[in-house]
Amino acid sequence: MFRRVVLCLLFAIGVATAQSSGQSTGQAFSVDRLRWMSGCWVSDDGKERLEEFWMKPAGQSMIGLSRTIAGGKTVFFEYAEIAETKGEVAYTVALGIGARSVSFKLIKGTDTEAVFENLTHDFPQRIIYRRASANSLFARIEGSEKGLPKALDFPYKRSSCD
Repeated sequence: MFRRVVLCLLFAIGVATAQSSGQSTGQAFSVDRLRWMSGCWVSDDGKERLEEFWMKPAGQSMIGLSRTIAGGKTVFFEYAEIAETKGEVAYTVALGIGARSVSFKLIKGTDTEAVFENLTHDFPQRIIYRRASANSLFARIEGSEKGLPKALDFPYKRSSCD
């Protein structure tokens, strides 16, 4: 009996800790909590200009697109959706028109961070967004490629949407 009481107490402490941290996994996490990602974001190092746009959450989804411009030409673009389906949140991305899409399940979500993961994908296996401030967004893709760890960071600043 004592053992059962101790296990119940440990479980209750674990639930309370998870709730107080503000964290959530893909279950019971609303796309509305990712509103901080919406808007226009730019990263420009003088060689490449990355532009990323996320529509505000509506209809249990957010729609995003991005492009990379180098040498005066678009060298990369992608379309993305973050959507709630069957009680889970997933980030689905297609690299260009007609490309096959890939989904990444939300494994961690807070009011300032979202981590999506697909361990079966070649690269990346994780997509991370963090709100650094009201006008600063940090994105990262990471995982392994050919057995070696790899990560790419994208520090964005808020921009006008014109």
